[in-house]
Amino acid sequence: MASIVPSTMRAMTESTHPFAALTPDFVMDALAALGLMGDGRLMTLNSYENRVYLAHLEPGTPLADAQPAVVLKFYRPRRWSRAQIEEEHAFALELAAAEVPVVAPLLIGGRTLHAHGGFLFSVTPRRGGRAPELDDGDTLEWIGRFLARLHTVGARRPFAHRPAVDVHGYAIEPRQWLLAHGALPLEAERAWADASQDAIDSIAACAQWTGARAGIDPDPAGLATLRLHADCHVGNILWTPADRPGGGPHFVDLDDCRGGPAVQDLWMLLAGERAECQRQLGALLDGYEQVRDFDRRELALIEPLRTLRLIHHSAWIARRWDDPAFPAAFTGFGTPDYWRGQTQLLREQIDAMAAPPLVA
Repeated sequence: MASIVPSTMRAMTESTHPFAALTPDFVMDALAALGLMGDGRLMTLNSYENRVYLAHLEPGTPLADAQPAVVLKFYRPRRWSRAQIEEEHAFALELAAAEVPVVAPLLIGGRTLHAHGGFLFSVTPRRGGRAPELDDGDTLEWIGRFLARLHTVGARRPFAHRPAVDVHGYAIEPRQWLLAHGALPLEAERAWADASQDAIDSIAACAQWTGARAGIDPDPAGLATLRLHADCHVGNILWTPADRPGGGPHFVDLDDCRGGPAVQDLWMLLAGERAECQRQLGALLDGYEQVRDFDRRELALIEPLRTLRLIHHSAWIARRWDDPAFPAAFTGFGTPDYWRGQTQLLREQIDAMAAPPLVA
């Protein structure tokens, strides 16, 4: 079925999106403004949130010997502030200095964040890989060690500018936005509004969540928060063969990094029936706890965090509907069937949050 969206959302797609300005000439000019000369080859890489390009450098120009090709990332306007992006970059550089396998932005002219034609952008080395095989216990154990190393660095200090994974930012505010902007068809709106509010109430009732900020804070028993990747699903981890230098898992960027509990970077790697999820979790924690302690009380946050992502993801798509990449990628979004499906998922999550948490 073709996507059906309310008229208020359809109207947003009629205006020209800012990313339309990112022509090949614009991208190459931005590169040249940094003193890096491209040889004319430019490839658009997959990214919904930002616009990302692979550019080959002219031999003999700066960086070309060490980096014959670089990746330029143009940030979505008005999503993050300059301070928030620079904090992401600082975290990546801190991780790289600790030999945690992430691809950090290059320092060019003493900066990692640059401006051109109204856009903020960064330049990173090219680094490839494939999706890891999450049905392999050894792979999961290795990823567990990788995440523990990242969290060891992340626990050194909190973010000053990046937001947290919390109920307000991931559920309450997105829900309010969707309803206020008429993003749901009338025949599905009331059922989803009721289910999403019931889900938020269920999350707030969890003992590990505090009521003062309706977010994930350290509770009286001492649950901790730290700097995270925060969007750690299989599509955001790249794997290179173990027999190559630097082989194993790595992140190519930290665009969604936030503060939160360690389990936020584990639960999205779990899939399947409960028994399969417990097997996967066990392998992840076998690796994680070789490097860093894990507070098992955080396992009770898995289903609440999954519920938050459901609400947040729907609002994320709706807010970007004026970007032509989104209607093309999410063809079923906005239909009554989509929202009925989301309502059913939220009802199932309410039951899941009432059930005993996973163990490992």
